[in-house]
Amino acid sequence: MTPAEDLADWLRLTSIPGLGGESQRRLLAAFGLPGHIFAAGRTALSGVVGGEAADLLLSPPGQAVIDAALAWAAEPGNHVLTLADAGYPRALLDIADPPVLLYVKGDPAMLQRPAVAIVGARSATAQGEANAEAFARALSEHGLTVVSGLALGIDAAAHRGALAAGEGGTVAVIGTGADRIYPARNAAIARDIATHGAVVSELPLGTNALRHNFPRRNRLIAGLAQGVLVVEAALNSGSLISARLASENGREVFAIPGSIHSPLSRGCHRLIREGAKLVETAEDVLEELRGRLGWAAQTPRARRPADRIATAAATPPPRQAPLPIDEDAARVLQAMGHDPADIDQLAGRCGLTVDALYAILLALELDGHIARLPGGRFQRA
Repeated sequence: MTPAEDLADWLRLTSIPGLGGESQRRLLAAFGLPGHIFAAGRTALSGVVGGEAADLLLSPPGQAVIDAALAWAAEPGNHVLTLADAGYPRALLDIADPPVLLYVKGDPAMLQRPAVAIVGARSATAQGEANAEAFARALSEHGLTVVSGLALGIDAAAHRGALAAGEGGTVAVIGTGADRIYPARNAAIARDIATHGAVVSELPLGTNALRHNFPRRNRLIAGLAQGVLVVEAALNSGSLISARLASENGREVFAIPGSIHSPLSRGCHRLIREGAKLVETAEDVLEELRGRLGWAAQTPRARRPADRIATAAATPPPRQAPLPIDEDAARVLQAMGHDPADIDQLAGRCGLTVDALYAILLALELDGHIARLPGGRFQRA
């Protein structure tokens, strides 16, 4: 790691308002370490980044911000990686705009391991979350680190699956400062990730959740991984940004197909039309990455089959066996099929009144046979 006196210069460089990452990297390329930048005269600095930026560089540092970051980095489990550190993730050096600093809570070595990113919708379906969790668990059991963004829905499910495997681990790239957790509902998962993986941010400590920071963090999710798996995504979603960035950086892109009637399948279907690999099992992903990396996946523990893990078996085991259903409930399930449907559609298919159908759906939901989706829709669980 960078000694404290050098780290203070790195923190000063990255905490100057109005001096973006591109300018920071130009200065480092021209002068070397940050200490050399601050020792250079205004004329030399102006020749690289212009007079206005040179004045910012030569103005007194924000010492309170630097001291707070140094104190944070001194706490157990906290790390600040710079572009000059041997522990800086090599995969990020391949992207167009690697961050000058990374704040890491957890194990920085996780950022160097072979990894796959799993991303998708925040308002995911129950089956989508189950697929993300099962794929993450299977890939982690084969030694891959699972990278995602700690968001609700698919991201959180992917982190849960990797944590449950206890093999490859998981990395959360967040769109806030490393001392902030967003959304608050994922605070417990974030603590587990910091203990068994790593929480990573390029943003200064204290940065709150701002909309424009989340698309930028997607480039780090894509950059840290050798491939990106999109589980569910609407058109024009952030997950498609991650997939596009992955493709631009020479990473593999995978997508799980879904119902033609589901808005959350349309992003995946677009990716597949544009050349993403359609995957149905975790082995589909492993097979592609083995050839790409010349990497032999480790054998998973005996508790899981080592050959193929189908999405048909992706739903995690229920807490208890579902209760038997009567003839009317069986008819409703048959009419529902495997695509999301709303109550009016189901009433038309079953020939039941909405009131009678609602009572059956409520019983099926309570017994774990179906799940309620946003927009008043239902789907087999």
